[in-house]
Amino acid sequence: MKKFSMELLFKYSRLIVFTLLVFVGTAVVVNNWSGSDFAGIRAWYVVLPATLVLLTENAVKLWGAKKLEGKIVCYVIDIVTLLVLTMFTDGNLISTLYIIILSDFYLTQQKLTSNIAMGASCLGLFLVTFAVSNSFQGKELNITSLVSSAFNDLLLITLHFFILNFAIEIYNKNREITKTVEELNASNEKLQIANRELQEVAVLEERQRIAKDIHDTAGHSITTVIMQTEAAKLVIDSDPQEAKRKLAAANLQAKHALEELRESVHLLSGMGEGKTLKDSFLEIIHDSTDGTDIAIRYEIDDISPCDAKRRFLLNTLKEGISNGLRHGGATAFWFECKEEGGKIEFLLSDNGTGLEISALKEGFGLNGMHTRAESLGGEVWFETEPDEGFEIHLVLPSDGNPGDLK
Repeated sequence: MKKFSMELLFKYSRLIVFTLLVFVGTAVVVNNWSGSDFAGIRAWYVVLPATLVLLTENAVKLWGAKKLEGKIVCYVIDIVTLLVLTMFTDGNLISTLYIIILSDFYLTQQKLTSNIAMGASCLGLFLVTFAVSNSFQGKELNITSLVSSAFNDLLLITLHFFILNFAIEIYNKNREITKTVEELNASNEKLQIANRELQEVAVLEERQRIAKDIHDTAGHSITTVIMQTEAAKLVIDSDPQEAKRKLAAANLQAKHALEELRESVHLLSGMGEGKTLKDSFLEIIHDSTDGTDIAIRYEIDDISPCDAKRRFLLNTLKEGISNGLRHGGATAFWFECKEEGGKIEFLLSDNGTGLEISALKEGFGLNGMHTRAESLGGEVWFETEPDEGFEIHLVLPSDGNPGDLK
């Protein structure tokens, strides 16, 4: 309600000021209509025209004067008119006219210093006009009697200054706060819209990445299965054991490809599998050992990385086991995945044939590991020697401690 009242006061301030001037000016004329002569002149002969001049001049000032020069002329006319009214009236309501005219000035200024200067000037001006009026009327003139007789009027003008300017300051501060809150709300709304757009872009990018993974990883795995089965067909008569080994590797690769497709479908549909990373690791290990002569020992911490890191860790284990079987003829693996010091550490070691590290040619799978590890802020490297097997080392930052790995 207070805010509404202040809004109305500022919106209709000119109309309110002029209405009050008309009301008080009329009261001044009525109160002095039958006043005594002053220097042979009837009071209302002067009071009525002076009041009309005051009202006309203020109407021009309120609605016509746009420039500072025009307003200054109007304020000079105010001073002269108020001096005349002070001389030819009983002095009642003159301070009220000052207060009304000052109200318009206070309401139109932007700086408090201007209002202070105007208020102080009007206090002095009121005393001067009061003194001039007393002098013309032949009254005794001294500072003590002057201040004493004008004390109530001076107090009213002073109280009016403090009350109105205090209200103006509160209104201005509230308006600034309201504007700031509105700007913050608008900014917050824009940020929410931008955030939603970023989320949509992120989802689209992730789905595009998953689609690429399906094309690249699963496609590569299926191609490998075809190559392994073709190779097994060629040696099934001459070397049944080698053919059996190749078929086992192809079967395992096919399982992994199927699992990758399932995971990709789950991610694309926005559904989680509800399994922990450790459970997913154990499922890959059991799929790789069931019905085969492969042995895999392991030590796995129960960690919870983001989806992107989880998928990369699982794919690296699958790729590492498949490569160990396919290229190194491995029959046993050691696998560990742990989290310590703000890092996720992954190690897969096999007992395969190994090779000179300088002779290692990184194909599709190993190259993909490098690219993906770097995109997640980590690193991957390989260690191998002839007849010493092959090791994959992978380090990623924990989700709670992103940053450079040292």
